[in-house]
Amino acid sequence: MNILMTGVGGPTPRSFAHSLKFIGTQYRNAQLIATDTNRLAIGLYQNALFSHSYVIPRADDTAYWKVIEEIVEKHKIEAAVVLPELEVVEWSKRAQKGELPCKAFLPDPSINGILVDKAAMTEILMESGLVPPSVSFHRDSDKLQLIFDELGSDFWVRSSSGTSGLGSLRIDGLESLQNWIEINPGVQHFLASMFLPGRNLACKLLYWQGKLLRAACGERVNYIMAKVAPSGITGNTSFGRLLNEPELIDVAKKTMDLVFEYAKAPKHGFFTVDLKEDSAGRPFVTEINVRHVAFTQCFAAAGANFAEDSLRLLMGDPSFTMDFKIYAFEPGTIFLRDVDERPIIMKEEDLL
Repeated sequence: MNILMTGVGGPTPRSFAHSLKFIGTQYRNAQLIATDTNRLAIGLYQNALFSHSYVIPRADDTAYWKVIEEIVEKHKIEAAVVLPELEVVEWSKRAQKGELPCKAFLPDPSINGILVDKAAMTEILMESGLVPPSVSFHRDSDKLQLIFDELGSDFWVRSSSGTSGLGSLRIDGLESLQNWIEINPGVQHFLASMFLPGRNLACKLLYWQGKLLRAACGERVNYIMAKVAPSGITGNTSFGRLLNEPELIDVAKKTMDLVFEYAKAPKHGFFTVDLKEDSAGRPFVTEINVRHVAFTQCFAAAGANFAEDSLRLLMGDPSFTMDFKIYAFEPGTIFLRDVDERPIIMKEEDLL
């Protein structure tokens, strides 16, 4: 089987590929064809992981689809794994028109428009009580004091779009907010939210043709290269816990139900719902990714291989069980990750 993997310069596509080739059993012999827009992307040169590699135009370039179609035809690609947000958006639009060059597991484009914009998602969910009190604002706003009037003097701010904690920082006063806006000229729209001091959680939900089939949850504790980011958040978890907390999945599922209903979209796709707890331990939804995230292979190594699940569904594997399943882990299971290293799955009690 030949599978196209896009955006292999990022950790998430490589994590997905590892889940298939080195952890799962169904697709170890598959030929993975890699693409990225950056010729310096490390994944393009990982020959043990990818059989062929191509530098391609950006997804919003007019030449993009011609290049993709040529690669699909040349390698007789049967399925594409599309993970960078920009490409997910473009592939979803094309899928809606029935013009994809090969199979791909993608959400409805109306969902993408809501979830890629964190401010839009927050506004839609505000009345549900599932998201923290928040205020969206433009960098040129002359009414920043209103944010403090609404949220108090201690809140979290980040870019309303983008990943890896872009433009994020804990704010403790008007001057720090003004300075942070000034040193982030690339961010036009920000989202300020009530600061939540509790656990940083993630729920993974796999929907297929109207039905939730697989779910699991975990906790992000520390981040790779956290010292280089003022917020301490870089988007790549270095230490995390794999959890057995069905109530978290219930919150994530309720959130997705509201999003699907608002968008009038089918329940289809893979989503990572991020949550943060307040001081009382109540979880609030802070972000929803329309794709896998970088530590997907940690879940796979512990028995929750969502990468393999996704492809088995896409390819119509008749042995795939269609009953809903919450992946369970041995109590106390943690994972450790670092740059250029395979993750380690172990018991927290065994830490030195």
